[in-house]
Amino acid sequence: MFRFASPLFLLLLFVLAFVWFLQLRKKSADHIKVSSLKGVELLSHSFMVRLSKFIPFFKIISLIFLILALARPQWGDQKINVTTEGVNIILALDLSESMRALDFSLDVKGDKQIITRLAAVKIVVQDFIMKREGDRIGMVVFGSNAFTQLPLTRNYNTIAFILDRLKIGAAGPRTAIGDAIGISLKRLEDIQSKSNIIILMTDGKSNSGELSWQDATKIAAQRKVKIYTIGVGTKGEAPFLVDGLFGKRYVYQKVDVDLEVLKTIAEETHADFFEAKDLHSLGRIYEMINNLEKTKVDVEKWVEYKELYSGVLVAGLISLLVYILLSNTRFLRVP
Repeated sequence: MFRFASPLFLLLLFVLAFVWFLQLRKKSADHIKVSSLKGVELLSHSFMVRLSKFIPFFKIISLIFLILALARPQWGDQKINVTTEGVNIILALDLSESMRALDFSLDVKGDKQIITRLAAVKIVVQDFIMKREGDRIGMVVFGSNAFTQLPLTRNYNTIAFILDRLKIGAAGPRTAIGDAIGISLKRLEDIQSKSNIIILMTDGKSNSGELSWQDATKIAAQRKVKIYTIGVGTKGEAPFLVDGLFGKRYVYQKVDVDLEVLKTIAEETHADFFEAKDLHSLGRIYEMINNLEKTKVDVEKWVEYKELYSGVLVAGLISLLVYILLSNTRFLRVP
């Protein structure tokens, strides 16, 4: 949206127009008395003579630009209050060592690339984040321990930035699902909302932490917080890239996600359980959650206006400089 930050200066345009009108009247009144002008109109005029008539316009244009610059033209979105759909969402992401498993593939221009489970989660979650509007999103990461990576916020660019820098093993090698739910519930207490959900993603069993997943689930159910659970990856053996005596090599290690626990958590909190074995199914899961969890909230949207006066000011100064140079050189007039 375009606007002038100081529109009162635009009144100077009317003053300029009035002064210009008075000058035109004065010029039309000035004349030389001669016996006859017959034949004068037949005289040819050179290009420079015809061009000299337009020199005063450079002065007018420069003054117009300078007045517009004083009015501070700006471009941006106007601040508005809107009603949109949104919820409080905590993303609880597993950073345990098993997330290094290379059982996801990414299609890049027809070429399939093998990626880790965490890399696949980052791709899908980032797309999910940027599609949300009006939601507050926070992030909890867990391994052997759980901690808040980002409190609830609507700054989606910051969320995506933090997500991109998550590293496997940052919270320890094991899996503390109960602690992850507990920390997520604490973060949901920070800002009240009619709808609160946790999206819990893990590829392992709960084998660490101070709070059991059973107790954490009961607390969530009492607070009417839905916990959508996602079991990431395949069961059985999965390839891992490890350092060997002769460099990096692939080895197969047993991975075992406890699907029954994740199903129970989702059922007791009146949410849904999903199993994501590939990138496509993981993307569809988040699309389903995106369509399910919506509620009406009032959100204030605004964008800072970008100042445009500098360009207008430069244009005005250039026009004024051209007028001064031409009127004092090639088109100099002697009274």
